[in-house]
Amino acid sequence: MGAMDDKAQYKDGWWESADGLKLHFRDYPGPKSKPVVLCIPGLTRNARDFAHVAERLAGDWRVICVELRGRGESTHAKTPESYTPLTYLADLEALIAQEKIKKLICIGTSLGGVLSMMLATKPGRLVGALINDIGPEIDQAGLNRIKANVGRPQNWPTWIHAARWFSDTQSVVFPTYGLEQWIAFAKRTCKLTPQGRIVLDYDMKLSEPLRAETQQPDLWPVWQALGDVPIALVRGGLSDLLSTATAKAMVKSLPNVQLTTVKNVGHAPMLDEPEAVRALKALMQAVSV
Repeated sequence: MGAMDDKAQYKDGWWESADGLKLHFRDYPGPKSKPVVLCIPGLTRNARDFAHVAERLAGDWRVICVELRGRGESTHAKTPESYTPLTYLADLEALIAQEKIKKLICIGTSLGGVLSMMLATKPGRLVGALINDIGPEIDQAGLNRIKANVGRPQNWPTWIHAARWFSDTQSVVFPTYGLEQWIAFAKRTCKLTPQGRIVLDYDMKLSEPLRAETQQPDLWPVWQALGDVPIALVRGGLSDLLSTATAKAMVKSLPNVQLTTVKNVGHAPMLDEPEAVRALKALMQAVSV
């Protein structure tokens, strides 16, 4: 069984990518008669981000929390060029095929939200989605901030040191966090090496295609693929990636979008905030099983 760093017990699952990578997911049990909840993390994140989400849903729903190639326990890519959304999508399709998943509810943060939209392009498969702080138009200021920070190696001797670094660099995202919350954040984001140092838990090379990208793709058709399924759109009130204007346009463009703004949080909410918890609960109630 998986490590008990959360209250709901999970099994470690594995699948193989087309180019032979061993990829990891956490599998929380639930009834086979319902759609599977697929949690997809952000650019540099991993399955640990969704432990509290899975804890709330497991038992009533089967929850799969994936780790994209190069993150967490998933193998690093052989070449940085494969760290792209289309490759991640192919990886997820391989998982869906392996697990024989017919119906999906996606919970996607940032990059995971984009991949959730992309999964909706196969008609009839997606029955609901929570899209966390991302949209078809991405604010350039936030993108520039991410490009400037991602892929830069860091290491610390203790979790306190790591937490203080995150507090210094990410306080714009979580201005109300105290030391205990920053330590928890560090433990979700980092890992302990055999040498006893704490490092970021992702392949630094995944930043290379992102930095090389000069033009944003048009994601409005991908967003539109969600159609009339229930959608919880969660936005950080301080977000520099998803603007208020884009969020409002997303609500207007599809029939069943419920926008929730999480106050005093930037990009991206952790989904353990009371507003986000309520949004997820309403989404699960709205999904027709």
